[in-house]
Amino acid sequence: MTGDLFSSESVTCGHPDKLCDTISDAIVDACLAVDANARVAVETCVKGKEEMGLIVLAGEVSLDGSAPDYEAVARKAALKVGYDSHDIGMDAASSKWTEVQVHITTQSSNIAQGVNKDGLSQGAGDQGLMFGYACTETEAFESLKGRYFPLAAALSQRLTRRLTAVREEGILPWVRPDGKSQVTVEYDESDAVSRVHTVIIAIQHDKALKDQFGGSEVEELAHVRSEIRRHVVEHAIPSELLDQNYTLVVNGTGRFADPGGPYSDAGLTGRKIIVDTYGGMGRHGGGAFSGKDPSKVDRSAAYAARWAAKHVVAAGIAERCEIQLAYVIGVAEPVSVRVETFGTSALADREITQRVRSTFDFRPGAIAQDLNLLRPIYSVTAAGGHFGRTPGVNGTFPWELIDEQRLNLLQN
Repeated sequence: MTGDLFSSESVTCGHPDKLCDTISDAIVDACLAVDANARVAVETCVKGKEEMGLIVLAGEVSLDGSAPDYEAVARKAALKVGYDSHDIGMDAASSKWTEVQVHITTQSSNIAQGVNKDGLSQGAGDQGLMFGYACTETEAFESLKGRYFPLAAALSQRLTRRLTAVREEGILPWVRPDGKSQVTVEYDESDAVSRVHTVIIAIQHDKALKDQFGGSEVEELAHVRSEIRRHVVEHAIPSELLDQNYTLVVNGTGRFADPGGPYSDAGLTGRKIIVDTYGGMGRHGGGAFSGKDPSKVDRSAAYAARWAAKHVVAAGIAERCEIQLAYVIGVAEPVSVRVETFGTSALADREITQRVRSTFDFRPGAIAQDLNLLRPIYSVTAAGGHFGRTPGVNGTFPWELIDEQRLNLLQN
């Protein structure tokens, strides 16, 4: 008898929507490299076509200094993702095969008057609500310790990052940039993780692969499934979670050969917000992250809420913690701060809320200061998840770091 199930998905950096997120965040980083206080809100749309591909950049940028070459930034980002050939979905290097349209103006003066204030008095870039979430599900597995993250989301993210790695490292040279994963986790009667129930992978591959098998698509698919099982699934998912009964589906339609990516499906910035966050286990306020500088609380406050929730769980105060923040445009202090622990804490949620409010400063200027956000660190966040990641080189993912002093404040 199957226990309770929960599923989460992720997509690779070559998925058309993620390609757009990557381009938008590359523009954010390019602007912050010029001016740490740059105001950026840029969205990207991509579409590959038989005659010519298209990248459209639209939004607002205000900065002190010379604006980056937006077209060059977009092309470089798409090439880094792997779109260097019209045959696989887009040739970002070639103006013959891919047109870049730039429609970027300056930030509205009505918005700027409430946001462009110094330091801690800086107002929120917009109204809205944001959620942060943390839990103990990953902590039973050595390779996932310290993440305090929903397991299905953590595993689906690891799978898509691994799909990118086997392509970039040449382990599976026939893999192409576009791909997706989905993981279903089974829980026992005590709501503890029991095992991985189902893994789904969709991966674009070289259309010439079948030539190695005498043109047989049946043998080609069998090879793809075997190699993905070995080099991706059983590499990324802890062995104790995979028993002989787990279900693996690879390319469920039977074939996913070139061209893929933007040729097969148009992409748009901000269309994978659940993939970016908690895989559906935690709520989402609705605002996307990519393409926005840290004055936009859609981004910075969501990072701060995750940072605070992770501290609550890491402090042993609760097994699950969700924090909601809400803001009004132009005002620094949040309208509300609310903690929910879903009955997993010995303390009342109101008590934990008070501890969180006294430990963390949720004003946008303070968030940017505490997490050192006014830097070009966002391109790496665009694919593979914004949360549940290991803090990297150059201070990336600082909202995943644990501050021992704040842990002590929460506990006492």
